[in-house]
Amino acid sequence: MTIRKELEAVEKKILSPRACLSFNSRGRLNPEKPHPMRTAFQRDRDRIIHCKSFRRLKHKTQVFLAPFGDHFRTRLTHTLEVSQIARTIAKALRLNEDLTEAIALGHDLGHTPFGHGGEQTLAKLLPGGFTHYEQSLKVVDKLEYEGKGLNLTFEVRDGIVKHSKGRGQILDTDEKDLPLTLEGQVVRISDIIAYVNHDIDDALRAKVITARDVPSHLIKILGKWPATRIDKMVKDVINSSLKVQLERISMSKKMERAIIELRNFLYEKVYFNPQAKEELSKAEKILTDLYEYVLKNPADYLKPYPQGDSLAQRAGDFIAGMTDSYALGLYEKLFFPHSLPVL
Repeated sequence: MTIRKELEAVEKKILSPRACLSFNSRGRLNPEKPHPMRTAFQRDRDRIIHCKSFRRLKHKTQVFLAPFGDHFRTRLTHTLEVSQIARTIAKALRLNEDLTEAIALGHDLGHTPFGHGGEQTLAKLLPGGFTHYEQSLKVVDKLEYEGKGLNLTFEVRDGIVKHSKGRGQILDTDEKDLPLTLEGQVVRISDIIAYVNHDIDDALRAKVITARDVPSHLIKILGKWPATRIDKMVKDVINSSLKVQLERISMSKKMERAIIELRNFLYEKVYFNPQAKEELSKAEKILTDLYEYVLKNPADYLKPYPQGDSLAQRAGDFIAGMTDSYALGLYEKLFFPHSLPVL
């Protein structure tokens, strides 16, 4: 018996009957021979961690555009926080931690530079629109490894593309919009738990809001400190999910209302406040100018894949893949005047 088969046997023995076992995966787009030592979901997690898109997350803004300071979140630190929260919930519910972690680590690979502003800009520019969750799936399917993709399992791909619906419901009642695995649902709820807490923390650090701005009744329900709020939210998800016997990942109505109200507060006071809007307009100009430039000069910047995609789509992939620093550096190179050498 191989080590992988031993691990699969352990999963079957200790995990919940509602967990997604790696042995029961629906498989990959392109079938592969199983690894002798790693389960299918372990391999997916490792492929994500080692890909270029994952490394670029460290230089992509979470909320604030190119912030000056060492402690503001990036897409990478956000991803790690989501992964930690999701694994805590999955372990408590005896779900598959490897699957949960793989989805969490890959969920934001398609995010643009400049946070919400970058996503909004590409949504306007591209003929078919743009969402970061669909782009994340495209990254792992068609863009990584020079167009070959990572060839991930169905369950990880499903969790990635269904991890978010913007300001929509946290957990959809419509089955087609909900991850098919409980592990995918855990990541979806962990994503919002992470960002409603750390974005408040970053907004306070940036002095965009003060502690007095946060609605007092929400502090009373959730707690004053990020660690307290996260702990309460996680406990609520675990207990609520157990109450419905893991028919789905759930939370209490009281907690769901509080989280949605906190998210709405962030959109109004942080993401799209007057100060942020001024910065967003700068981001929009930078990305729009870069997009139009590479469309006119595709040979210098655009890859010949994915096959069948239009020039506009490939230009969108190029822009979406940029880090904040790369976008700023390329913009300066293309559009700023440069001093001529003195003869």
